[in-house]
Amino acid sequence: MSKNVYSSEIKWAVVKDKMNGELTNKEIMEKYGIKNYSQIKTWMRWYRNNEIHRFDQPIGKQYSFGHGPEFASELEKKDRQNAHLKMENDILKKYLEIKKELENK
Repeated sequence: MSKNVYSSEIKWAVVKDKMNGELTNKEIMEKYGIKNYSQIKTWMRWYRNNEIHRFDQPIGKQYSFGHGPEFASELEKKDRQNAHLKMENDILKKYLEIKKELENK
C-alpha cells in the first residue's frame, strides 16, 4: 500500500471548495482524486488551527519549531502566508455574499 502525495495547490483547492460549501465531500474526493475522507478532515483541521505550514511539508515531516523546512526563505514564507490570507478573504467575501442573498429573500 503506497502513500498518496498531494501538492499544496490541491490541498488549498480542497480547503477552498470545502469552505465554499458548493461541493460534497464525495464530489471533492472525485474531483481531486482523494481516496479517503479523513484526508479532507485533516487538511480542514490544519486550516482551522492555522497550521498552514503543514500544507507544504513532505510526507513524514512534522515541522513544529520553525514551521517549515530550513531552506524556506522569509520571502517564501511571506508568499505562502499572503496566499493563505487572500484565500481567507475570498471565502469571507463569498460568505457575506451568500448571507446577503439569504437576508434579501
